[in-house]
Amino acid sequence: MRYTVNDQVVLSLPLEGPLAAYIGPFAKWASEQGYAFCSLRRQVLLAACFSRWLGQKGVRLHAVSSEHAVQYLRYRARRIQIHKGDTAALRYLIQFLRGAGVTPAEKMAEPPSNPVEQCAREFERYLRQERLLAEATIINYMPHIRGFLNHRFGDGTVKLPRWCAGDVVGFVQRQAPRLHPKRSKLMTTALRSFLQYTRYSGEVTADLAAAVPVVPNWSRTTLPRGITTEQVRQLLASVNRGTAVGRRDYAILLLLARLGLRSSEVALLDLDDIDWNVGQLSVRGKRCCVRVPRSVRSANCCVIGIRRRRRFMQRSISTHYARWRCLGREVRDDHAAAGCSGVSEHAACSGIQAA
Repeated sequence: MRYTVNDQVVLSLPLEGPLAAYIGPFAKWASEQGYAFCSLRRQVLLAACFSRWLGQKGVRLHAVSSEHAVQYLRYRARRIQIHKGDTAALRYLIQFLRGAGVTPAEKMAEPPSNPVEQCAREFERYLRQERLLAEATIINYMPHIRGFLNHRFGDGTVKLPRWCAGDVVGFVQRQAPRLHPKRSKLMTTALRSFLQYTRYSGEVTADLAAAVPVVPNWSRTTLPRGITTEQVRQLLASVNRGTAVGRRDYAILLLLARLGLRSSEVALLDLDDIDWNVGQLSVRGKRCCVRVPRSVRSANCCVIGIRRRRRFMQRSISTHYARWRCLGREVRDDHAAAGCSGVSEHAACSGIQAA
């Protein structure tokens, strides 16, 4: 048997629990807010399950609070996978019940009033009323600002004019190693905003925001880790040299492993850059000729097969970037064929060069 809510959402079980009479009005309210049908159905379904759970726990209507929503989500997560918007859906339901006067508003505990907290509240008010920042941004900023004020003043009086650049740099140097790099960048952004506010309010005359150091968050800051000689042998042995593509891949891998060429340099190679008689390669970018070692000359028969069928890299790949990415994918696929899975295109080429 099926049950319809607000002529829109169909449920397989009847509505039960203390919220049963309010799920229909909640569905109508959510529809008026402009939610898509899939989101509306999810919210109504979650509200029905939440009401049934409240009934099983013996919770009365006037006692329903946001703490019950948190407990229910924990209960639900132990049995099925919760969705990303489930927390927000229950929060909207609690807000709807409070707006309808069904459940009383919760009394929020006031944080202790001290000089640091007063200064933090004034900055929070500035962000919300004058800067009009999003609530999520304010929530992310304030813990760092309170931590900075507590680090500098503790429980004492907040004396902003006594600040100096050393206070700012010292706090960042102390906190950055404990945080994730992205969280550290958020911390420095919050500090710059707060220090600009102190100058705007006239408490500080110096531009201390310029003293906030930049937290390094560069990618690939270490040398690429090379693969072992045995792994190189396995990689070369995994290539099928019975096909034209296999012979091309084998030649590419030899150039990376034996000559240490960059992937971009191999991608720019054409057959005109290879002098078969002298045994030299003209590598573009270095403006010089690189002598081919005798061990690489044994691969001539493989590369000759490529010369008869196509250019070293296909002419259909027009741009240098596309040719470099194509080569990276080929080397990565060869790694996977040799049993080295989970290797990126850049790491695959760099690892062979470092070997």
